[in-house]
Amino acid sequence: MKRLVLLGGGHSHVAVLKSQGEAPMPDTRLTLVSAKRHTPYSGMLPGLIAGHYDYHQSHIDLERMAGYARAGFLEMEAVALNAGERLLFLADGRRVEYDILSIDIGSTPPGFGIPGVPEQVIPAKPIEVLLPAWEGLRARAAGLKRLALVGGGAAGVELVLAMQYRLRQDGAVPGFDLITDTPFVLPSHNVKARRMLQRILDERGVRVHAGRKVAAVEPGRVALEGGASIDVDAVFWVTGAAPAAWLRASGLQTDAAGFIAVNPCLQSESHADIFAAGDCASVTGQPRPKSGVFAVRQGAPLASNLRRALAGQALEPYVSPPHALALISAGGKYAIATRNDWALQGAWVWRWKDWIDRRFVQTYQRLSQT
Repeated sequence: MKRLVLLGGGHSHVAVLKSQGEAPMPDTRLTLVSAKRHTPYSGMLPGLIAGHYDYHQSHIDLERMAGYARAGFLEMEAVALNAGERLLFLADGRRVEYDILSIDIGSTPPGFGIPGVPEQVIPAKPIEVLLPAWEGLRARAAGLKRLALVGGGAAGVELVLAMQYRLRQDGAVPGFDLITDTPFVLPSHNVKARRMLQRILDERGVRVHAGRKVAAVEPGRVALEGGASIDVDAVFWVTGAAPAAWLRASGLQTDAAGFIAVNPCLQSESHADIFAAGDCASVTGQPRPKSGVFAVRQGAPLASNLRRALAGQALEPYVSPPHALALISAGGKYAIATRNDWALQGAWVWRWKDWIDRRFVQTYQRLSQT
């Protein structure tokens, strides 16, 4: 029996579990290791914050999916990897041996050594930290005066608008500040999408501080470079993506940012018995944004190549398209669709996004109930 270990319950790995449940790999013992039992679908997080979805509707039960795949499930965080010895170390002291390891653990918002980060901020990831903090703020919404979010990408814009919408539904009207060190919001999207989102932010009264870097975060205050500061009740950190700290000491080859370097077959550039997908990996020669849509697309190729690796067959390269459709929610049931140089907006875009997101999660929820 060959030992296949999946580390992390990201979007690519749920596809591997689905593949295993549909057609079990022969002579293979599969184990899923995840720090949490329920994994969120990233596309539905803003809707969860806004109140359009509840926790169950936006999460996949990994233990049930492991059951569908006839796999073992260990709910425990990994803290180290010895790639040379094929050993995965867990937070409770256990060691997990493997023949093939696949890693899909996502990323965390980087702090870049800024004073007060992470001590004084609420990170957008992991969601187990974000949700309790958010519900705690909602519980005292009437006393809130101003909230700040740091990060001008799609995730930051979606989150600030979702929070504002939900608090207004609760009867509270605190001010919101969106801080980004980029010259404008949505720097990786086209000018039409940027203008649409900026117009929405202006109409909703969200103050955008573009081209401003955070110098420090203190209790009740965000200091910006140049001397300005903002008095706030809370600061949410939604900036880019950073890899797990233990990856650099694992022996795996990484890119300059510390993400696992993989070839187009999603196989480690340094260790043929290790694969990686999603935000924790960077495909050599294929720079792509850290986005859930790319992780979803890597699921089927990853499942196929894991089968091939276990069977001793040649792997098949996968080239993801350089551009992907982005559906960006705007708080209420309204969204923007953008790709390449075009952008559209409206309530119908949100209904389209809602249909796509629900269908994705419900596919796995139905399987996990069989």
